[in-house]
Amino acid sequence: MADNVPALAVTGATGALGGAVARLLAEAGVRQRLLARRTARLPELPDTPVFAASYLDRPQAVSALRGVQTLFMVSAAESPHRVEDHCTFVDAAVDAGVEHIVYTSFMGAASDAVFTLARDHAATEEYIASRQGLEHTFLRDCLYQDVLPTFVQPDGVIRGPAGEGRFAPVARRDIARTAVKILLSPEQHRNRTYTLTGPDELTMEDVAGILARVTGRPVSYQAETEDEAMASRMKAGAARWQAEAWTSSYRAIAEGQLAPATPDIEQLTGIAPLGLEDYLQQTSS
Repeated sequence: MADNVPALAVTGATGALGGAVARLLAEAGVRQRLLARRTARLPELPDTPVFAASYLDRPQAVSALRGVQTLFMVSAAESPHRVEDHCTFVDAAVDAGVEHIVYTSFMGAASDAVFTLARDHAATEEYIASRQGLEHTFLRDCLYQDVLPTFVQPDGVIRGPAGEGRFAPVARRDIARTAVKILLSPEQHRNRTYTLTGPDELTMEDVAGILARVTGRPVSYQAETEDEAMASRMKAGAARWQAEAWTSSYRAIAEGQLAPATPDIEQLTGIAPLGLEDYLQQTSS
């Protein structure tokens, strides 16, 4: 591969997080290559080559990753085979000679996490860390503030088995700028794990109140049992694994696995993360 091809690669740039990271890197004058299954959907950035690469296609990914030293790996879309896809892509990175993967994981990632998808992240972390000669940085993100408005159902109610548990949701833009800080000097973050949260520990009732204040519309929280949550999600047409993931995300809040808030974003970037109300006000203005 030509010497002038950038040694930093970013995946997921057709999505919100990867796209934000790619744009921030471009604004900082950092050369990068963008990888995506559908390159036509990638943002057009100056002096930024694009490569077709799928997490499922190891030979294609190897070709796209040759010459890469540092890889920003955004986790794949949720699916029953996500861990397998991740491992295939990690294998391709190793084959291509990638030296360091910065991977977007999830808060509380563990093999016995309440949130089922956090178990997927734990398995991916374990696989990356097991590969000889491959450095890593894991960014364990809390739930995104960006998606909380979508939790409100058409009748203005958030329903789920979160009880009175607290969690520390984080703005995706704060994750992006933290990731860029790490990608600018990855050697300083070798084999480190960071838990990236917002500044406040909120209950779902708190979230409903904040959404009501910002939108000017009534929003409330109604606690459900796990059985009620599963039944409503399955009735709406979700596959069982999806219903279990959705329900267990609320249960993880109830059991305190998405708290406490951490100082990692401010310590890494020098700037405190946005609180939910500030984030919502910024995005609505």
